[in-house]
Amino acid sequence: MTRKELINQIFTKKTFLCVGLDTDIKKIPEHLLKEEDPIFAFNKAIIDATAPYCVAYKPNLAFYESMGVKGWISFEKTIAYLNESYPLHFIIADAKRGDIGNTSAMYARTFFEEMSLDALTVAPYMGEDSVTPFLQYDGKWVILLALTSNKGSHDFQLTTDAEGERLFEKVLRKSQEWGNADNMMYVVGATQGKMFEDIRKVAPDHFLLVPGIGAQGGSLEEVCKYGMTKDCGLIVNSSRAIIYADKTERFAEVAGEEAQKVAKQMKTVLESIK
Repeated sequence: MTRKELINQIFTKKTFLCVGLDTDIKKIPEHLLKEEDPIFAFNKAIIDATAPYCVAYKPNLAFYESMGVKGWISFEKTIAYLNESYPLHFIIADAKRGDIGNTSAMYARTFFEEMSLDALTVAPYMGEDSVTPFLQYDGKWVILLALTSNKGSHDFQLTTDAEGERLFEKVLRKSQEWGNADNMMYVVGATQGKMFEDIRKVAPDHFLLVPGIGAQGGSLEEVCKYGMTKDCGLIVNSSRAIIYADKTERFAEVAGEEAQKVAKQMKTVLESIK
């Protein structure tokens, strides 16, 4: 999906919501455990219920890898279902890959050729040659970790060098030598609030993938106030607050209702800038 196509989907659907498919076998409704593939059954129901209210889905690989081969099969079936049934939705693999060049090239082949995903989260710590293999695919996106929402983000990401530049700012600035606003996004946690102003000083045009609203306590209002651009420039993710909103046989219906609530807020924001 190109930048133009993504922006068009956002303003056509009037939402920039991403639903995180962090599917834990221990948290899904008990009645699904009778299914041949409980994880896929859960994902399919969630996708069908939330698709009208979001533009993206983000399965987190750790939740699938934790189940070994069966988990990978569930993940592959989920991606195939999205590509076949909802081809206009942006699909992000939250895998946080990043290694030496030839290893990154294999990760890129896995997710962009075999899996046919739109985007992959990548850790930038090992530098240019660990990131550029992912940028060789037209229409695919690298989403670099920049300023995350976890407590430990302060351990490294906010440290400064001799010139006073913080590490996350260095990541933003240096990485723009490798990619551009058409193939690179950044992960910025919703709990960072006013820090989005600092992000936009260094990366004014790039899309930001923003986890952390809902269960993690991030404010959608603050994210939009400090991080939104004329092209929206945001994909805001919500996982637990939507997919685990209900544990009964109504779980998918309730997930859809929760996604709709967020989408209504987003519609109001988008109508104010276009």
